[in-house]
Amino acid sequence: MKFNIVLSVAGIILLYATGCLCQLDVCGRAPLNDRISGGENATAGVWPWQVSIHDIQLGHHYCGGTLIAKDWVLAGAHCFDRTVSRVIVHPDYGHPPFDKDIALVQLSSSVPFSDYIRPVCLAAAGSVFDAGTESWVTGWGYLQPEGPVSDMLQEVMLPVVSNSDCDHAYTGVVGITITNNMICSGQDGKSVCPGDSGGPMVSRKGSLWIQSGITLMSENQCNAELNYPSLFIRVSQYQDWIQSNTGSDQPGFVDFNAASNSNFNLLLFPLSLSFSFIPFRL
Repeated sequence: MKFNIVLSVAGIILLYATGCLCQLDVCGRAPLNDRISGGENATAGVWPWQVSIHDIQLGHHYCGGTLIAKDWVLAGAHCFDRTVSRVIVHPDYGHPPFDKDIALVQLSSSVPFSDYIRPVCLAAAGSVFDAGTESWVTGWGYLQPEGPVSDMLQEVMLPVVSNSDCDHAYTGVVGITITNNMICSGQDGKSVCPGDSGGPMVSRKGSLWIQSGITLMSENQCNAELNYPSLFIRVSQYQDWIQSNTGSDQPGFVDFNAASNSNFNLLLFPLSLSFSFIPFRL
C-alpha cells in the first residue's frame, strides 16, 4: 500500500512574502502570542510552528509536528510506520519502546516565514526543565478518549513533572519505562490525547518559545480517571543527531534553565530563504 502524507502549517493555506526574515530573527518568536492560560481553542498565529500531518488515504489529520527550519519538520518516529523518502527516523527508535521516538521530515519546498509561519527554537543539550516549569502543549487530538480528532487546534498548559515522579506514576504499567530521553508533564484532568502525538511541548524564556518535548503516543494518556502524566521525547537529548541530519539548514538551539531565565546563549544560524510553500507529499 502506498504511504501518502501531507504536511501543513496551522492556519496557513498558501502565503507569498517579500524580503527576508532570517532564522536568527524569527526562531521561537510568536508576535501574535500572549498566552497566560490554557485548555481552549488556539487562535491563528499563536503557535506559528505547529504542523499537521495528514494521511491522504485516511483523509484527515493523524499526527502533529513542529517547523524547526525553513526545510525541516520535527515529529515523532511513530508517525511514519514504514520507511519513506525524505523522512529520517532515529535508527534506535523502539528499543526500548517509546525511547528515541523522534523523526525529521525534509520539506519538498522551503517555507516562507511570516507572523503566521515561524520555526520554534529547540532546547539545547544540557537544558534543564525543572518540575513545575510552565509548558504548553498543542495539537488536534481527541477532545475525549473515544475521539474524534478536533477540527480546531487545541492548547493546554501542563507543568513539567519530574522524571522520578513520572516513573513512580507509571510503576507497573507494562511497556513503559521512563528514561533520560523522556520528559513528562501533567495536571489534574488535563493531558495529551491520540492525534496530539508528534507535536510540540514548548516553554517560554523571555521573548522566545523553546521546544522541550515531542508528544509520545500512549494508550494510557487521554484518560482523566487514570491521571497519568503526559509523556514526551526530551528534545535536548538529540541536538547532535538533529544537527548532523539537517545539513546547512540548521535549526536554532537555545539553552534553557529555569533557574537562570534571564541569561542564556542563543545558538542560531542565519539562513537565506526561498519564498514558496507547497504541501509536502510522500
